Amino acid sequence: MLQDIPTPRLSESRPAVLQTQRLTLRKPVMADAIAVTELANDRRIAENTRRLPHPYSQNDAEQFVGSLHDEAATDAVFLIELDYRPIGMVGIDWREPDLPELGYWLGVAHWGRGYATEAVRAAIDYTFEEFAIDQLIAGARVANPASRNILEKCGFQWTGVQLHRFEAIGSSTPVDCFKLSRGVWSSLKNWASSTRR
Repeated sequence: MLQDIPTPRLSESRPAVLQTQRLTLRKPVMADAIAVTELANDRRIAENTRRLPHPYSQNDAEQFVGSLHDEAATDAVFLIELDYRPIGMVGIDWREPDLPELGYWLGVAHWGRGYATEAVRAAIDYTFEEFAIDQLIAGARVANPASRNILEKCGFQWTGVQLHRFEAIGSSTPVDCFKLSRGVWSSLKNWASSTRR
């Protein structure tokens, strides 16, 4: 799923556990494969993520989790936990080292509660703080306005529409494409941390 592509790091490599107000983000381990399978094996999720097959088997989850321990740039892939229970995934795909791509999904029972936005913001912060990259890209199916809204709330700017192939539907479909530059991210971080007197 992810390739072994070296990425320039800003600091020494270390396993990351990210904490947000409600969530914990950590590297998935093989023991998480059952929970990941139960969450990801939903057609509504697969139809909105380019690379998830449907049905999604435990073997698919085990192969994915196993691949994360074999590859160098996968320390920016996180299992999202709420109260110590997995609810989804968020991470950066390094297939194109100059255009790292943000991806995420949540189990359907957790949609509409702000968890995805919270997890995506944490993954974005981690990626810009740890890796020497100029920008992140992301996409959302045109038919998925909720995902588009998450990206916009996180500072991503719309760059156009492209056709992308989705494994679960077996064809290409229009995708809204977005980018977030380091400069915009930095400005948003500074603006959010400033206090008005």
